[in-house]
Amino acid sequence: MDRHGTDGGHVSLLNVIDLEATCWEAQPPPGAVSEIVEIGLAVVDLVARERVARHRILVRPARSRVSAFCTELTGISQAEADTGVSFAEACERLVRDHGAAVRPWASWGDYDRHQFVRQCAADRVPYPFGRPAERAHTDAKAVFAEAHGLRRRPGMARALELAGLPLEGRHHRGVDDAWNIAALVLGLAERGSWPAP
Repeated sequence: MDRHGTDGGHVSLLNVIDLEATCWEAQPPPGAVSEIVEIGLAVVDLVARERVARHRILVRPARSRVSAFCTELTGISQAEADTGVSFAEACERLVRDHGAAVRPWASWGDYDRHQFVRQCAADRVPYPFGRPAERAHTDAKAVFAEAHGLRRRPGMARALELAGLPLEGRHHRGVDDAWNIAALVLGLAERGSWPAP
């Protein structure tokens, strides 16, 4: 096994995930539900203190469509989402290619974990991450707020400003947001504020 943990079991590796999902400016159309359309993933080596990989999995929604509002926010069109894999295949890839069942993972806030739990239940797809769901996951937003003594938990872009880090890529693009969150995680690790696995 190399230091990047290609077998998924390397203890120093953390998956940082950011989701984009179908969304609407107001209420969803009748029968439509918010579904994942992009899984952005950045791999952090907590020992080497570096971001070692970035990945993007496009997911084809089954019970909703990408609205114009969603396209404006994320840059993802319905045509692009149509080229994605099924949600079940996306979860299989997380396990097979990215060690999701054994690596700890983090996201900015708890939305991403809840969305996976909801969509896995709705689609009858096995939850791809370690069990129990809460223990394998770290809410990086909560850790950041506590480490910086903040009363309110900031959004990712504001956290980058507070940490003196640039926003790389496009905000609300899952693969770019995961990369930026990974930089925040590394900053927390440098301060000794990131929880031990």
